[in-house]
Amino acid sequence: MRSLIEEFIENSITIATAESCTGGLVGAEITAIAGSSEIYPGGIIAYSNDMKEKFLGVKKETLIQYGAVSEEVAAEMAIGVKNLLDVNIGISVSGIAGPGGGSMEKPVGTVCFGFAADTYIKTETCHFNGNRTDIREQSVAFIFETLKDL
Repeated sequence: MRSLIEEFIENSITIATAESCTGGLVGAEITAIAGSSEIYPGGIIAYSNDMKEKFLGVKKETLIQYGAVSEEVAAEMAIGVKNLLDVNIGISVSGIAGPGGGSMEKPVGTVCFGFAADTYIKTETCHFNGNRTDIREQSVAFIFETLKDL
């Protein structure tokens, strides 16, 4: 992860985060790297649907139709934070870290991700195992692995 952030710094690639279930863990990992302030202006922790709507521009209709844990919402979150903080890449994460809150359709460990840039929007859903901490840590790791491939 360190080398990825250093590569972003070297190439002036700016990123911002919109986090729900990770509650700021992605931003914490980024800011643990010296010099990250050159490419990371910040992020939004949008844990509630109201925050997702108010600050990230997620449409109420999208939340109603697909739910907060969906690729559709993750895409709107990523686009919203990209535009709000005027960066090259907006990153989002919304999921069910547990121990409660899951359903048959979306069990605990279901996490949706969004990556938005000028030329693409990528979304993905993962199903992680473990306790709340495990799921949140796996979500952070997935984001950095995915960023390597963008």
